[in-house]
Amino acid sequence: MNGNGPGNLVDPLEDPVPGLGTYEDFNTIDWVREKSKDRDRHREITNKSRQSTVALLHSVSDAFSGWLLMLLVGLMSGALAGGIDIAAHWLTDMKDGVCLIGFWFNHEHCCWTSNETTFQERDRCPQWQSWAELITGTSEGAFAYIVNYVMYIFWALLFSFLAVILVRAFAPYACGSGIPEIKTILSGFIIRGYLGKWTLIIKTITLVLAVSSGLSLGKEGPLVHVACCCANILCHLFTKYRKNEAKRREVLSAAAAVGVSVAFGAPIGGVLFSLEEVSYYFPLKTLWRSFFAALVAAFTLRSINPFGNSRLVLFYVEFHAPWHLVELGPFILLGIFGGLWGALFIRANIAWCRRRKSTRLGHYPVIEVLVVAALTAVIAYPNSYTRMSGAELISELFNDCSLLDSSQLCGYKQVSCAEEPGELKPIDYPYWCECKQTLCLIRKPVCPIRNHSVYYPSRFPSGLFIPSMAVGAIAGRLLGVGMEQLAYYNHDWFIFKGWCSPGADCITPGLYAMVGAAACLGGVTRMTVSLVVHHVRADWRLEYIVPLMAATMTSKWVADAFGREGIYEAHIRLNGYPFLEPKEEFEHSSLAVDVMRPRRSDPALAVLTQEGMTVGEVEVRIQKSTHYSGFPVVVSQESQRLVGFVLRRDLLISIDNARKRQEGVVSASQVVFTEHAPAQAAEAPPPLRLRGIMDLSPFTVTDHTPMDITVDIFRKLGLRQCLVTHNGRLLGIITKKDILKHMAQIANRDPDSILFN
Repeated sequence: MNGNGPGNLVDPLEDPVPGLGTYEDFNTIDWVREKSKDRDRHREITNKSRQSTVALLHSVSDAFSGWLLMLLVGLMSGALAGGIDIAAHWLTDMKDGVCLIGFWFNHEHCCWTSNETTFQERDRCPQWQSWAELITGTSEGAFAYIVNYVMYIFWALLFSFLAVILVRAFAPYACGSGIPEIKTILSGFIIRGYLGKWTLIIKTITLVLAVSSGLSLGKEGPLVHVACCCANILCHLFTKYRKNEAKRREVLSAAAAVGVSVAFGAPIGGVLFSLEEVSYYFPLKTLWRSFFAALVAAFTLRSINPFGNSRLVLFYVEFHAPWHLVELGPFILLGIFGGLWGALFIRANIAWCRRRKSTRLGHYPVIEVLVVAALTAVIAYPNSYTRMSGAELISELFNDCSLLDSSQLCGYKQVSCAEEPGELKPIDYPYWCECKQTLCLIRKPVCPIRNHSVYYPSRFPSGLFIPSMAVGAIAGRLLGVGMEQLAYYNHDWFIFKGWCSPGADCITPGLYAMVGAAACLGGVTRMTVSLVVHHVRADWRLEYIVPLMAATMTSKWVADAFGREGIYEAHIRLNGYPFLEPKEEFEHSSLAVDVMRPRRSDPALAVLTQEGMTVGEVEVRIQKSTHYSGFPVVVSQESQRLVGFVLRRDLLISIDNARKRQEGVVSASQVVFTEHAPAQAAEAPPPLRLRGIMDLSPFTVTDHTPMDITVDIFRKLGLRQCLVTHNGRLLGIITKKDILKHMAQIANRDPDSILFN
């Protein structure tokens, strides 16, 4: 057996065992052990690099591998995001008609080469035909309208059906936005397959279908999941990241920045999003690499140019009028609205998800999706604003309404709210359509205020960035138009004197829409810094940063008054994931002895002794204690003096490997965790030495350590368990799950809702 005689010992530390040091599914990694492994690996490479040129080249390639990996992640994510944007635009237009010169062209691209388009009707051209024109030969009349209506509903149902079926059949993890799970994974939790190749393929395809179906959802959150899938798959090309879970999470943190970079065209905003919202461990090295990867991804997306406007985002605007101090009040009002909306949305969404889990509603996902898609299509089609995508609607609402703009919200037409139809006004009459704008939005209240709490998280890929922004943009545009009319007709009021002259363009409704969008998204997610950067990049004029900051902070304060959790933290808690929120303060005065296990009424803690136990006894102990992920090792059952800690998975792998590789190991063989094997009788089977798999310096606290300190230790060191001692004697153990249950109990929540450790 590999040359090992009866008296030879196999040391797992000196003779590596396959699978040793890995983790089971739905378990938390040991950050301290992973970082220690990486330091040992780096130290070994550095020492060898001084001995030969080959080793030196290996050291250089090892140092460069991280940057190469970031380059590949940026290129792959940017290419996929560009493809998703192009495909989604094409399928969205397919619901209305088809291009005769090439079915693969969307509506805009189909009419690019046409010489028969006008400024007011730039999307009308003979090359593009509606379904009514193809089927009936005419686009006029009630029957043609019904044909287009039916075809719109048909395509919406088909796209949503394909999306939900593909997710259910091939990749159940591809549903929802994925950000709550990614936050949990970045904190050290293991979810096998969540970032796998099938999840990436199905998420990419179904994201296109879901967005094209017309449901009120966005692709920005799912793009973070897509980028993290790319990073996880590419990590397997590099040994340093394949074999170390902590190093892999550094790459995933950078990938989260890449996802937001390609979603919003904001590389800096993406880095700040990863730092502020999703990352658990974010060293300075990860900051640099995140910035590089986000830059590469944005460059790749810009090269593809999916929107055809030479911009990274669809809703790029340029505001020309400055804002004034008087407007700070309305901006703060938008922040209050955003906070109230965010708190209401989170409560409604969590209540709906709980109902879906606890009732028969959750047993019929396909029917649920089809019913919601059908209702949405029926309501959306008659309204041109609900029929357009969320990003296009936001682009309309952000519009600055310049003289060369053909938007319906700011078309300088021959009809006024105050004048008779047909009466012409000069082209430079800037408020000609403002009443029309207000009526246009008020008459269309169904817009994205369609309650997208039903869709998030849905049975297929869905995000909430765009729907939340659209709600805020509508509210902001309405308030902005109201302020514009107030300033126009009452320019002699004291609040407008000195800066708003008669007939001047004093108020920019598009700016109010942008501030409202930031406020609503901030109220739902509780983002602040990264959110402001996302929205500043829409105009790139820093003078608008103050309104955005004021509205975003107000939104966060108002939403926090109703609950400290954002939508992602609420879903983490709903799913029972073991996530210690860094933003949440522990204010209770309990001690470690109050939280540790075993409690006074519980059986004694299962431990192993450093010598004296046989392989059979250890296996029985492991089988009986299936809910333990590891065992403390003590000197003896009587003394309970702590020696170390050994993981259950490592024990099982080492024993199984020893039976195969070490001759003579049987159930009666002694298991020793000491440095030197004890003397044995000549006829005794060879001992099994397992000191190499034992953690000789497990983290310990005394029984009187305050729990607020213990919680800080778990958060900052990423611990999965901590042993409790009294004068060196082992008393119990505290796991992350124990802490989360204790915190839930203090907050009057169900402690059994924490499902994993």
